[in-house]
Amino acid sequence: MKFQIIAGLWFGLASIAYTKDSVVTGVPKPPKQFIIISMPTEDDDAIQKVATTFNDSANGGTAVGIGTIISYLAAPPEETVRKLRHFLNMAEKYNLPAVIELDGINWWQARPDLWNWWDEQMPGYNPENRNNVEWTDWTADSAVKIGWRNWGRQLRVGPMPNLMSPAYLEACHAEMTRLVPIILEWWQVLPAEKKHLLVSVQIGVECSIGANNWYYPNGNSLLNQAEKDDPDYGLKHDILPSRGVQAIGFAAVSTLGIEKSGELKEEQVAKAVDTYVTDLCKVASDLGVPRNRLFSHAGGWKEGELVYFAALNPFSCPGWSFYTFARDPQKDVTAMAALGKSDAPYWGAVEWLIMDAKNQSDWEDSYQRIFAIPRLRYIQVRHWGSIKDNPAAIQAIQKLSKDCR
Repeated sequence: MKFQIIAGLWFGLASIAYTKDSVVTGVPKPPKQFIIISMPTEDDDAIQKVATTFNDSANGGTAVGIGTIISYLAAPPEETVRKLRHFLNMAEKYNLPAVIELDGINWWQARPDLWNWWDEQMPGYNPENRNNVEWTDWTADSAVKIGWRNWGRQLRVGPMPNLMSPAYLEACHAEMTRLVPIILEWWQVLPAEKKHLLVSVQIGVECSIGANNWYYPNGNSLLNQAEKDDPDYGLKHDILPSRGVQAIGFAAVSTLGIEKSGELKEEQVAKAVDTYVTDLCKVASDLGVPRNRLFSHAGGWKEGELVYFAALNPFSCPGWSFYTFARDPQKDVTAMAALGKSDAPYWGAVEWLIMDAKNQSDWEDSYQRIFAIPRLRYIQVRHWGSIKDNPAAIQAIQKLSKDCR
């Protein structure tokens, strides 16, 4: 606790000193906004390429940086720590502002001790683990063994975690308590002119239930069958909370104590997601991350969907994904409605990509529109592989960004 208090005081004073120094001593003013490009996993060549590609732009108020996802339940802790330290070192080496996404929902394959409730021959087997995964009804007898995701193509994934499971939350807290101080200690020793290199500690990747990990009806029966024979009709986001497949969220709603019988409702599931996001943001805040460096990433696909509002809490700045509305995020009326309710100093387009740009002007116009929305801190282009061979996308960033090195 002593470290958290000292860190919070230090970072607050440092921010004031940084602003003052920029006026009094000639230290360059920090960037006002950022274009962040998310990186492939530990691709040093890609990071170096970003640095050299955008190194020649003029000095000013917008900087290009890099982002990475740290899936802290997907690998042994020592490997996750090594990956995080390496990314931070690369950001400092190449003077690239950094976003670190801390995610414990989408990948948790390294923790079968939490999810393996069905296979005695696999590591981590414990029948009680059915309480740590999602259910298709109100009892643990309906626990899931498998899930599906579509990030460019449909693929099988592990079971959706029960976001309210005490054992699962304890694991998330433990890893964040391990990782967040590493980020803050790295930030603390940066010289004043480099304090802007920490743009965001971002909590989650489209936090939700049943969207980035859904469950087909009778999905458990498919576990030992060929993946090629899986259903592939995917989601219908206009049907909530099931999204056109088998509704899940019963475990989280039941564990939270909202309801234990009857029809599962969208507002119940959204409340569980909101509680999860707020909990993890409080953990990060208590560890010393100031609100202007802490962002939460909620899901949201259907107009009016309540999970958009899970990005709002007293500890973080909100963020959402923009694909359909990447050209003009103000047309995403639910995200903008949620933003209107936020008292945070900033917000982020924390996952963003134009899917149908035809030329450089399309990219430039889109950047200009989104940067004009008040309080925007950063756009995170998802990802380098999507734009690296697209001259129009690259040249638009070069033209619109300003290098702060």
